[in-house]
Amino acid sequence: MSTDLILSNARIVLADAVVHGHVRMQGGQITEIAAGHTAVPHAHDLDGDYLLPGLVEVHTDNLERHVTPRPKVHFPTLGAVQAHDAEVASAGITTVLDAIGVGDPYDEGFRSKDQSELLHALDKLDDAGLLRADHLIHVRCELPAHNARALFEPFARHPRLRLLSLMDHTPGQRQWSEIEHARVYYTGKKGWTDAQFEAEVRIAPERQLKYAKPNRAWFTDFAHTHGVALATHDDTTVEHVDEAHALGASMSEFPTTLAAAQRAKALGLSTVMGAPNVIRGGSHSGNVAAMTLAREGVLDALSSDYVPSSLLRAAWQLSDDAGFSLPDAVKVVTRNAARAVGLHDRGEIAVGLRGDLLRVRVLGSQPLVRETWVQGRRVA
Repeated sequence: MSTDLILSNARIVLADAVVHGHVRMQGGQITEIAAGHTAVPHAHDLDGDYLLPGLVEVHTDNLERHVTPRPKVHFPTLGAVQAHDAEVASAGITTVLDAIGVGDPYDEGFRSKDQSELLHALDKLDDAGLLRADHLIHVRCELPAHNARALFEPFARHPRLRLLSLMDHTPGQRQWSEIEHARVYYTGKKGWTDAQFEAEVRIAPERQLKYAKPNRAWFTDFAHTHGVALATHDDTTVEHVDEAHALGASMSEFPTTLAAAQRAKALGLSTVMGAPNVIRGGSHSGNVAAMTLAREGVLDALSSDYVPSSLLRAAWQLSDDAGFSLPDAVKVVTRNAARAVGLHDRGEIAVGLRGDLLRVRVLGSQPLVRETWVQGRRVA
């Protein structure tokens, strides 16, 4: 960890303004922010580039992609975790909540298996000083799965656990309200036949009735008892959001309709959408566009979801296309995301906060990461 680092000649993106100046970090924290040049000879000249808070990622499936890059292919865990870590750091992400799914109604794939090895790998790399970003855990709980609670057990007391999200991917509701979108996913990504999918549509409601309600109650109680942030996933109706509020959730992840997002905002839940949705101009599942929520004033935070590099680009797009000031757009991928999961020591360039910073140069309209610092130490 650097004892004294000064970043000068930067366009510093603060909470409410962009100022030209310099930032000093000592002992991993920001200790000074000042306008203008500095005469200190060892200052690091940023050549007029932007200086942002490090990006905060609350939901990424990228670790899962590195561990299982193809169906039924499992890469060595240490190498997969390190490759994922390097990718997120190079994308400017300094805090990442690795999303790990637990529970699979079909007993197939990554989420049907014990993933405690990932925790061991993260801890081992961290103890060796080999992690670049700060890694926390977001456990995604598939409520209709019979094995969700058993697969969650290794994460239950781990200090990295920061967020639980309640998911229900039963065809015919939430993300899969449109059955044909669900059919494309199951027959395309999972390789099911149409006959397999039709059989699933018939039996899924019975499985949901048997497992989803007791699992929802159990995971909700666990989150409140242990002080873990709680999110709901793919809220589609006002009733879904009302249920989330009644459960004490603080976040509505990927609401699929404008009405659900508006209700979440009214009830004080943070709304989180996918950065790829912003860049692509819409949802790959046919749900509401993230830009629609942004323009309606009901978007709080973005997640890179499955493309780490999308987070920074999407923030710039909010500034270019949705009428956000640059400081407000940056908050969507930094401070707002951090506060949604109870992290108050990062997400903003302010004295006393962590020295998690990001140097960005804009080429044309594309923001490009040049350097990343975590607690004052350069990691990319």
